[in-house]
Amino acid sequence: YGLRIGIDISKPIFALIDDGYSGFELVVDYRISKRFYIAAELGFEEETTTEDYTNSTAKGSFIKLGANFNTYKNWLDMNNEIFLGFRYGFSSFDQTLNSYTQNTGNIYFPGNSITTSEKTTGLNAHWTELVLGIKAETFKNLFIGVSFSYKIMLSLEHPDNFKSLYVPGFNRVFETETGFGFNYSISYIIPFFNK
Repeated sequence: YGLRIGIDISKPIFALIDDGYSGFELVVDYRISKRFYIAAELGFEEETTTEDYTNSTAKGSFIKLGANFNTYKNWLDMNNEIFLGFRYGFSSFDQTLNSYTQNTGNIYFPGNSITTSEKTTGLNAHWTELVLGIKAETFKNLFIGVSFSYKIMLSLEHPDNFKSLYVPGFNRVFETETGFGFNYSISYIIPFFNK
């Protein structure tokens, strides 16, 4: 039993591949019983999204709180997990409309691309997540984890003149206001006591 702290290393790797993205996420959990853990993820992201008629940047911080249930029965001295989890997520972010193209409805005479920097601050979003993941102890107290999440938006603020296409912590917002997430973490447990 102890506090496990780590980072999601997929975000820095993705930032190396995509110039329009940067982000960092801290992952934390604490074992409260033989199979239940309270869990949290917090961090920040900046993502530039290009669509057919718009280019916008979302930037902000997020926190996700919830619990994991370990479905895996460990052998003696093993601390691995195959878990199901639930999270409540909250994000506070800004949206900047970098440029847009007027939709004329005519493919032969497309609209002009207009560069702007219309920034809307103080937006927020609330959502829930269902999480499925694995955590394996590779060395003493050192864990590697992978998880996938399905997200459902509860409420989302949009700027006055366009929709929020990306929310930090939630990722891409689809038309159905659902989304998906991926996490690849390295974490270390600070043991407090044994049971």
